[in-house]
Amino acid sequence: MAIKTINPKEVKTAVFHSILLGSVAPRPIAFASTTDREGNVNLSPFSFFNVFSAHPPVLVFSPARRVRDNTSKHTLDNILATKEVVINIADYSLAEQMSLASTEYEQGVNEFVKAGLTAEASTLVKPPRVQEAPVAFECQVNDIISLGETGGAGNLVVCEVLLAHVNEHILDASGKIDPYKLDAVARMGGDYYIRASGEAIFELEKPVKNKGIGIDALPAFIRNCDLLSGNELARLGNSETIPTPEEVEAFKQEPLVAYTLNKYKHDAAHLRQELKWLGKKLLADKQVQAAWKVLLLSDII
Repeated sequence: MAIKTINPKEVKTAVFHSILLGSVAPRPIAFASTTDREGNVNLSPFSFFNVFSAHPPVLVFSPARRVRDNTSKHTLDNILATKEVVINIADYSLAEQMSLASTEYEQGVNEFVKAGLTAEASTLVKPPRVQEAPVAFECQVNDIISLGETGGAGNLVVCEVLLAHVNEHILDASGKIDPYKLDAVARMGGDYYIRASGEAIFELEKPVKNKGIGIDALPAFIRNCDLLSGNELARLGNSETIPTPEEVEAFKQEPLVAYTLNKYKHDAAHLRQELKWLGKKLLADKQVQAAWKVLLLSDII
């Protein structure tokens, strides 16, 4: 494997900026609405953004100084003046309007108007929220941390959420946000975005209900199997126990396993390979215990 090592001090800021944004991805987007002291509205997206605390509820985003000329953005100027912001979450239906709002219009130009979005009055802060956004957070700014004075330097805006506005359309039957209904977008590098929908969303149960044995505890012939990826080994390693020899023996009676054993009974090497492929398929189908038994069978045939 060829590795290219890059020292940020030895390349131009724009070069390393591209590497950061291309690799640290996807990044959620803070579609931030602010006002200046005179009440002029600004709306702009920022992908240096995430949630950092639930109690108190805190979001942080970072309007960086422009790389090309080291100027600050209107959003940062407004926040420094008013200490208020609304962080809107944009879905796929708003992606191009959100991108249009990132245009560097002159101070005082209302990006709500330019992007054709509806400014809905907030409840506790002066900046309006985006009516079309599936979620909007009214925030007070608790702190602004400058990370430098040169072009590309970020400014961490620490926002405490005062109110959340959630479109009920994106909630499931239990009242939680359904990721398929949210249809969120996120930033990649360059001009690329990603849409969190369809097969892009997958479910991975958190290992909090059990303590898995770990990949290191897998039998060597499974751990070193060329057919199995690191993800598949981790799926096995998340199991608490390994099936007993009695359970493995009984599994020979399962129709597909019995068929495979009979079909290749005169070719042991081929049979072992087929069982490994079957184990891989069962792992893909999230039938982990069945995959365990088939893989263990492949070693005792």
